[in-house]
Amino acid sequence: MPNLLAGKVGIISGALNEESIAWKVALKAHAEGARFVLTNAPLAMRMGEINKLAEQCDALIIPADATSMEDLEKLFSGAQEHLGGKLDFVLHSIGMSANIRKGKHYGELNYEWYQKTLDVSALSFHRMLAVAEKQDAFNEWGSAVALSYIAAQRAFLDYTDMSQAKAMLESIARSYGQRLGKLKKVRVNTISQSPTKTTAGTGISGFDAFFEYANRLSPLGNAPAEACADYVVSLFSDLTRYVTMQNLMHDGGFSTTGISEEIVELMSKANQ
Repeated sequence: MPNLLAGKVGIISGALNEESIAWKVALKAHAEGARFVLTNAPLAMRMGEINKLAEQCDALIIPADATSMEDLEKLFSGAQEHLGGKLDFVLHSIGMSANIRKGKHYGELNYEWYQKTLDVSALSFHRMLAVAEKQDAFNEWGSAVALSYIAAQRAFLDYTDMSQAKAMLESIARSYGQRLGKLKKVRVNTISQSPTKTTAGTGISGFDAFFEYANRLSPLGNAPAEACADYVVSLFSDLTRYVTMQNLMHDGGFSTTGISEEIVELMSKANQ
């Protein structure tokens, strides 16, 4: 169905560079007829190439620290002013862990950094939705989507405090999904994406090993970032009006596969 998002407007956060899922969502949403504002933290904007994306999508950039209510209030009011009305979609694609970046194992976490991980990676979603509620920023049947990972449910080496951040993110989506659904028929979901070779993903120790493991375990293989963008766009669209408060697995079947032939073969070779 062409022009799936024709007439829809929104906010897309977290596009750092061409590898970012948010970057690919922006390109896909633009191709499907949406108009939107791009946002990222001022530091991430200095590191990234977001101006190039803005030109490609004819989008305004409004910098915002997602842990600042003042910045988010300016973001949502500025987006509505620029786009000429209330919003139909919001993408939360924000995550950061200083503990991971600095190689802290789970038993030696810096707790101030831990709190910052939760604030940036999870509470920021609550802040965004709370600001949207206070400003009555959503149209009816709007859609908010956040990107998660299966480490919210399972223990993964070296994912450390981001595991708790993703679990909190998914819980916020359920609680706020109930609230916004009753208030405005707005749906709130998370997508649990396969390991993906983004700047954030490849910063995790041992990423290549667990990327390959997931790829060999999943019957369809790892879902690429482009496919995740397609899924996000489907959740922004009217085709998924009654999907809310869900954590949706987009992982090629990884989450429901016990073992695969490829893994059995690898283990057999190792034992020989």
